[in-house]
Amino acid sequence: MGLALALALPDSQVLWAPAGAHPLPAQGHPAKFIRLAPQLREAFSWWNLTCPACKGLFTAIDIRLRVSAKGAAGGAGQKGGLAHEDSVARVGSMAIKMCTLLKIAPPAVCQSAVQLFQDDVVEVWTRSVLSPSEACGLLLGSSCGHWDIFSSWNISLPAYSKCDLPLRTLESLLRGLGPAGPFDMVYWTGDIPAHNIWQQSRQDQLRALTTVTDLVRKFLGPVPVYPAVGNHESTPVNGFPPPFIEGNQSSHWLYEAMAKAWEPWLPAEALRTLRIGGFYALSPRPGLRLISLNMNFCSRENFWLLINSTDPAGQLQWLVGELQASEDRGDKVHIIGHIPPGHCLKSWSWNYYRIVERYENTLAGQFFGHTHVDEFEVFYDEETLSRPLSVAFLAPSATTYISLNPDGNYSGSSHLVLDHETYILNLTQANQPGATPHWKLLYRARETYGLPNVLPAAWHDLVYRMRSDTQLFQTFWFLYHKGHPPSEPCGTPCRLATLCAQLSA
Repeated sequence: MGLALALALPDSQVLWAPAGAHPLPAQGHPAKFIRLAPQLREAFSWWNLTCPACKGLFTAIDIRLRVSAKGAAGGAGQKGGLAHEDSVARVGSMAIKMCTLLKIAPPAVCQSAVQLFQDDVVEVWTRSVLSPSEACGLLLGSSCGHWDIFSSWNISLPAYSKCDLPLRTLESLLRGLGPAGPFDMVYWTGDIPAHNIWQQSRQDQLRALTTVTDLVRKFLGPVPVYPAVGNHESTPVNGFPPPFIEGNQSSHWLYEAMAKAWEPWLPAEALRTLRIGGFYALSPRPGLRLISLNMNFCSRENFWLLINSTDPAGQLQWLVGELQASEDRGDKVHIIGHIPPGHCLKSWSWNYYRIVERYENTLAGQFFGHTHVDEFEVFYDEETLSRPLSVAFLAPSATTYISLNPDGNYSGSSHLVLDHETYILNLTQANQPGATPHWKLLYRARETYGLPNVLPAAWHDLVYRMRSDTQLFQTFWFLYHKGHPPSEPCGTPCRLATLCAQLSA
């Protein structure tokens, strides 16, 4: 009660504080806890009070307050409530006498202040914020107990947060590509800007586009790079109007900037459709056709599709024309994009699925991103839904978002994929004092999973092996998260849902 009075009466004497207490950094007010006043010791004979007797006294007070509080709250009715009020009044009366005796304030102020604080202070005491041992340590010194309201404490913070990479880590990734190469070409599956979507402008997105494109060109040199448009490239995020939307709300500002930034990699025919709808096709080498799709026209989050979601921009019909022309020439086709088909609007996804089945002998590879984890999607024949006919590889993200190691995923192939390797940067090790970033091979698909090849049937078989082989699944789960799996175990429901997703395109 004296503590409350000392705080409540700014002009009063400073009464007491634990030894060595730190000044309270409160808006210019001096700390009011200093030490037990000699007047208080003499008035209440604390000089003659032993530590055991002190603890006994405050234990008795504590028990009395607890009993009265329990009686009031435990159904004793009006009688219990009166008993509790009587205890509060007794403590308050003692505080008023102490305040008056020590001349902390005029008697009228002592009485009013105590009556104002007594209910709250007794409630605090009852809840044992200040135990008898702590109270006696306060009154008699640290040899009798310990009390320090300024003692140190810490809150728990996660090791990772929802953050993206600094540019220096991206530079480290690109600089470290040497051991994984040499490369014939690079597929870049999109999402260039960071995830702070609430504070992005068109200027921010264009700066990110040119900055990262320049970095890629700097470190990859003459190697051709073929990009796809991610859902974060626009602002607002996911906002990709169909080409018939004109004026300031169109995506012309973005596609035109992409065409300018990527002109060294793309021929004129590709730049023309890129400027219209963010998709393109080209022939990187004889016998191979590359098609880059703007998967934002299949996105569940693209609110512009509320206007018309039936083959926006005519992209799927254009894709059919490209595949048919490739079939006629005897070429093989690779498709790249950002959002994988299994994450698209249902009707768009199913039509894409039909296209994949129709051109299974022409389509040699599919490569997507978006999910940030290392996975795949198997396609099946439409008639039986049991014969695997194609597989889409979902490359894990370079960003740490969310709680992942930075990553690079590379496929070495002619037209069919022969294998794939995943490289990571262990962020914990890279941030140790004096450490330098070291990108390392995380795994090779065929070697790790025991695959005879990386054709669709092999991935189908892998999923069914993992359904019964939990050890194999745990390996997949570890690699799925780029060597940094969540702390929560993936039990049976999680395992079956994850495996189902690998079979759902």
